Amino acid sequence: MKKDNLKDQYRINEKIRTREVRLVGDNVEQGVYPIIEALKIARELSLDLIEISPNAVPPVCRILDYQKFIYQQKKRQKEQKAKSVKIVVKEIRFGPQTDDHDYNFKLKHAKSFLQEGAKVKAYVFFKGRSILFKEQGEVLLLRFADDLEDYGKVEQMPALEGKKMIIMLAPKKLSGAVAPPKKPSKPVSTNEQTNGEEKL
Repeated sequence: MKKDNLKDQYRINEKIRTREVRLVGDNVEQGVYPIIEALKIARELSLDLIEISPNAVPPVCRILDYQKFIYQQKKRQKEQKAKSVKIVVKEIRFGPQTDDHDYNFKLKHAKSFLQEGAKVKAYVFFKGRSILFKEQGEVLLLRFADDLEDYGKVEQMPALEGKKMIIMLAPKKLSGAVAPPKKPSKPVSTNEQTNGEEKL
């Protein structure tokens, strides 16, 4: 179905019903040609006349192998689709004075998030006068990134945004390394989930 839709996007050869067209491309002398002459050039090259910009005046055409042209268009669409794959971002929140138990709990989940291919947005939230501990928050986030160096790479160093100091980590491909098994723990409680982001 997709293949037919793609083919229907372009008129070729005798299906192009205009008096003249503008030829572009490497294999022809670029310029405006009567449609009969443009078709003749295409036939002489054993190629097709393909209308690539029908709304231009006159319409813009290229002389190419139609099957090859469609193949290239499909390939390009596939590449664009792959690039536009939704990136999941998991949020992990710390307080400026997080204890070791809470830290290790969140570290473990960050590892699994990164292994699943998600990005991790970790931040320290400063409430009221706790903003005075911003240096402490930065140290915590740098330690967090260091503990995750086998799983993720830092995309954004700790930066203060309002009442939050944020660090961003992107997943790193593991070269055959497997994380050591951990003891089962309570499931992560997600307070909020919006636009592919989860908060821990």
